[in-house]
Amino acid sequence: MLQNLYNVIVRSVENKIESRISHKKAGVILFPEDFTDLGSNDAVRLALHRLEKKELIRRIAQGIYVRPKISDFIGELTPTAEDVIKAIIKRDKIKVVPTGVYALNALGLSTQVPMKIVLLTDGSPREIKIGKRIIKLKKTTPKNLSIKGEISGLVIQALREIGIDNITDQEQQKIIDLLKEEDKIKLKYDISIAPVWIQKIMKKAIDNDQN
Repeated sequence: MLQNLYNVIVRSVENKIESRISHKKAGVILFPEDFTDLGSNDAVRLALHRLEKKELIRRIAQGIYVRPKISDFIGELTPTAEDVIKAIIKRDKIKVVPTGVYALNALGLSTQVPMKIVLLTDGSPREIKIGKRIIKLKKTTPKNLSIKGEISGLVIQALREIGIDNITDQEQQKIIDLLKEEDKIKLKYDISIAPVWIQKIMKKAIDNDQN
């Protein structure tokens, strides 16, 4: 009797979730938390499992789903790791700062597409596997997240990855050129909290402008 009642409840939750999803765009990333107003956590997760079997949604990682988007040319399109990162930032209202090879790639200093994306965050540390790529959210100090400029934040992390003894003149010039596009107020603040050797490089973007 209780089991039958529970099945009725889950079916009702499933129908409500299905109706809500049907009004969303194809390719949208979904989380169980998006539907907590429709039922208990267990009921929502079971309903999502059923909707996955019906192929209304796809599970792309633990607790992360997508409404499938189909291309006439290449078939089903899978969300990128970057799409998932944006969705997590929006859901959890967290800050992230790209690091390592990912920061180098974002600045055009490396053509290598990292299979492991490491992001500093003020949110919960975790690892998420999206296809063959891994997103690692790494807890960090407030100072590392106090960066104001998007470009200057990437530059600081990219230079940390390269190292003080390994940066080439070509890389340094490209970084200076990129920093010229940064908001000057944000850039000056970010220079003030960067390591000393990185400050010396970043200041050249302001000095060159003034000259």
